Amino acid sequence: MQVIFFVNLIIGQLPLINAAIIPGPFSWMIVAQLLKIVLLLVAVAYFTIAERKVMAAIQRRKGPNVVGIWGLLQPIADGAKLVFKELLVPTRADSYIFLIAPIMILILSIVNWSILPTGLTTAMSNTPNLTEVVINNQNVSTVADISYGILFILAISGFNVYGIIIAGWASNSKYAFLGSLRSAAQMISYEVSLGLLLLPVILLAGSLNFTDIVAAQANVGWFFLPLFPCAVMFFISMLAETNRAPFDLPEAEAELVAGYNVEYSSIIFAMFFLGEYTNMLFMSAVIVLLFFGGWLPFFEILNFAPGLWLSLKILIFCFLYILVRAGLPRFRYDQLMDLGWKIFLPLSLGYLLCVIGILFAFDALPQVFEIIPAPYKEVGTFL
Repeated sequence: MQVIFFVNLIIGQLPLINAAIIPGPFSWMIVAQLLKIVLLLVAVAYFTIAERKVMAAIQRRKGPNVVGIWGLLQPIADGAKLVFKELLVPTRADSYIFLIAPIMILILSIVNWSILPTGLTTAMSNTPNLTEVVINNQNVSTVADISYGILFILAISGFNVYGIIIAGWASNSKYAFLGSLRSAAQMISYEVSLGLLLLPVILLAGSLNFTDIVAAQANVGWFFLPLFPCAVMFFISMLAETNRAPFDLPEAEAELVAGYNVEYSSIIFAMFFLGEYTNMLFMSAVIVLLFFGGWLPFFEILNFAPGLWLSLKILIFCFLYILVRAGLPRFRYDQLMDLGWKIFLPLSLGYLLCVIGILFAFDALPQVFEIIPAPYKEVGTFL
């Protein structure tokens, strides 16, 4: 699990390596992103063994401890086993779509990381304080620092539903298809609440760009404090969106054998596994950037190694993922849907209206989000 600590630290030093070895900004971007993907997959591999170790400690077991020192080579053994197992395709399955689905899910889970800023450049050492660097958008390891980053991740997350649906349908199995329908309904239901929970953050920051959102938190404080209910609901929605316990109903073993991936084996099953854990790391990074200051340190005196602070915060939420899985029983499906539609949806909508009202009362709405045009605001009329 400690691998994640060093991912952003290594990437933060790549501009110096690139300047000495590889000329041109485009080549640096390619090298940085390829290294980022490799380190991300390594982090995912060791996230699995960390989960098994933590759950073993909670349940008073030893966990993996045979392959390598303290069991640290267990992910390599598991990966090798899956690679060399026979790849089976059901006789009546649509073989092309059957094979495309896991590839689609893995690619989409990696694409999401392309717009996430993971720290600052090494130029921060020449800047007097951290806030100035953040506001100047000097971030690193981002393929496209696009203005509408939040909309981008919502769009890509929506495509994940298609991968799960076609995986269940192409398997030609009632268990797999029922699991895919459950997963699709669950993800769509909680995406509605997630979208509403993102709006207060956008209103406070005045931007859809992740770097600008972190910059706003550098100036006014972490959004976790004024938006505490949103942060809690966002974390619970993260569990449902990634199909994790206690909302792992698409993989309910007692009812559906193993859900939408029941017919998969070998390396294509590993792609589902990698996609799921990559999405868990991604959602942990998103909640850190939105509510907990991103790469900003806990105290101003610690404004060094921004990638370290971002990685540490992500690790905390990964640990919470594991803790929730170990400590809570699975919800019933009707309870899951009631929580999303009858509790989170009205609460998130109500809190959004409260935030809009407070910002409007203090004339603090961002200019781009002005509800009343200036001429009508002056005369006090609404058209």
